Amino acid sequence: METVTHHGRKTAYRTFDRGGSGPTLLAVHGSGGNRLVWSGQSRLATEHPLVTIDLSGHGESDDVIAEPGYEALTAYVDDTVAVAEAVDADVLVGNSLGGAVALTTALERDLDLAGLVLTGTGPRMPVLDDVLAWVSQDIERVLEFFHEPDHLFHDVDEDALEVSRKALRTTGREILERDFRTAHKFDVRDHLSGIQEPTLAVVGEYDRLTPPHYHERLEAGIPHCELTVLDDAAHLAMLERPTAFNDAVRDFLDGHVQA
Repeated sequence: METVTHHGRKTAYRTFDRGGSGPTLLAVHGSGGNRLVWSGQSRLATEHPLVTIDLSGHGESDDVIAEPGYEALTAYVDDTVAVAEAVDADVLVGNSLGGAVALTTALERDLDLAGLVLTGTGPRMPVLDDVLAWVSQDIERVLEFFHEPDHLFHDVDEDALEVSRKALRTTGREILERDFRTAHKFDVRDHLSGIQEPTLAVVGEYDRLTPPHYHERLEAGIPHCELTVLDDAAHLAMLERPTAFNDAVRDFLDGHVQA
């Protein structure tokens, strides 16, 4: 485990490098997650060094005092930029809220990026009013909702579901609420044309949280964006279908991205 210190806090990250000479990937998790959601992407490290980050308050990173919304999003972008600069990252890979972080970084920061991979995300990601109410009162109800079929996963076994539930419980209600409310306020629909980097949008065909049409909006609005829909997957497609996800990323990088 490595850390970088910035803005008075430490952000934790892990590097997977098995001799790959391709562009370095920096993967950013979504609401309530941590770097472990990218475990299946470590296989890419034979070709592309992979760095996985814990955003502030998640995993092993220090927390930050920030109000939900743009203030929290800015803090998460600060985390990402600090790690990207430390590891000389070329491509940001973002899931869900991590996709919002990647998009905001590309739009607002002077970071030399060669590409973006956006999965389980969109230019806007409203959260159901019920979920926003539950997360302030009953985290178990939230966990029940997110582990219904075709939310986080399409079809995984009970052991995998329990691992996911445990990870969200470990993050805790306060940070989960901050993440949800930050995602709810995110909206870059009118700014997609400002994304100049080659972009891949990847979505699980059954994703009900950020459905395929969210990703179609990314494809339509970002000048150089292509869309891939993965069969038999939902919101966490990179975790549920790692081989198919990795193949899509590899094909995109080989065809469109140079370090």
